[in-house]
Amino acid sequence: MTVKIEPFRIDVPQSEIEALRTRLANTRWAPELDNENWSYGVNGAYLRELMTYWQDGFDWRAQETRINSFPQFRAEIDGVPIHFIHVRGKGPKPVPIILNHGWPWTFWDFKDVIMALADPAAYGGDPEDAFDVIVPSLPGFAFSGPLPRNGVGYVETADMWVKLMHELGYEQFVTHGGDAGAFVSARLGHAHPESIIGVHLSFPILPGVPHDAGDPADFTPEERALIEGQVRSQGDFVHVLINAFDPQTLAWAMHDSPVGQAAWLLLRRRAWSDCHGDVESKFDKDTLLTHLSLYWFTNSFVGSELFCRASGFPQPMALANDIKPEISVPTAVAVLPKDLLHKPRSLFAAHSDLRQWTLFPSGGHFAAAEEPKLITEDIRSFVRPLRQD
Repeated sequence: MTVKIEPFRIDVPQSEIEALRTRLANTRWAPELDNENWSYGVNGAYLRELMTYWQDGFDWRAQETRINSFPQFRAEIDGVPIHFIHVRGKGPKPVPIILNHGWPWTFWDFKDVIMALADPAAYGGDPEDAFDVIVPSLPGFAFSGPLPRNGVGYVETADMWVKLMHELGYEQFVTHGGDAGAFVSARLGHAHPESIIGVHLSFPILPGVPHDAGDPADFTPEERALIEGQVRSQGDFVHVLINAFDPQTLAWAMHDSPVGQAAWLLLRRRAWSDCHGDVESKFDKDTLLTHLSLYWFTNSFVGSELFCRASGFPQPMALANDIKPEISVPTAVAVLPKDLLHKPRSLFAAHSDLRQWTLFPSGGHFAAAEEPKLITEDIRSFVRPLRQD
């Protein structure tokens, strides 16, 4: 199969920017009672502040220029349009790595790790640690759309990534992922071990293993200390049910209202990050609105929902073969204390070729965006012994 790859640049028509501002100006705001502490969802005062900045202060063109400073491409694989960044490394022998985002992330969540991985010497590192960095948008997300059909989830994506990487000239590569991207990366290590040098995860996903597997007694004292006192709200998982059973109904509202879409995505940024209730301590307004704008201008909210539905979340990953351990290639896990899911190291040791297990001192669900320096160094240290002479 030949994959046709073409250069790509973002250029949102000015008419769409003006149309967004008009919609924001004409927002019909909902009544709100006793919600100063966000206990009923997104707080109205903060949402109005952020939306006012989106309407009058946010400079999309500046963000567009920043994104366009990275080499971007589009390809069609198995009939699905795929957008990706591809930065070639500066070093004697760069190792290819594909970085997989999750939901409700975008490819831009990797903005602060791309160049540090590609050009380590420029960031105080060793050029021997250089990577060729590929950052795709998952099918249905942002510029990897619109989806031509239903049924494209992490299984199909892993197959497409092998084709994409081979077309780029990489017979073997490293894969990293969080959230849905961790499913893609784990699937690659399980179903395509011949193509994978190593699997690095910031979210603990194992093929064939239920998400609630692992006896609490199996957690080490250090692992228990990370999650002790962490109480997750049932609201943190409402999206799973909607994505799985009612994505299109929600989409009609989200694609019509930028404020509604912003509230839905903003809540996850605040609740799932290690921000202690102050979302801007992890994501400033420009960063938040760049992600929101990527969803809005690409009309891709429903595509992201359909990817999640096709992936079968929250069901565990089905096995593609009987290879043991299930991830038979070298595996690393970065454990972030405020993430949505935790598993004991012993479970990963039983179901993968576990080479590295790092307990981070801070960070939540958006690992590379929240802790880019820690993630960068963790990937470097994992891959260092896997590099071929």
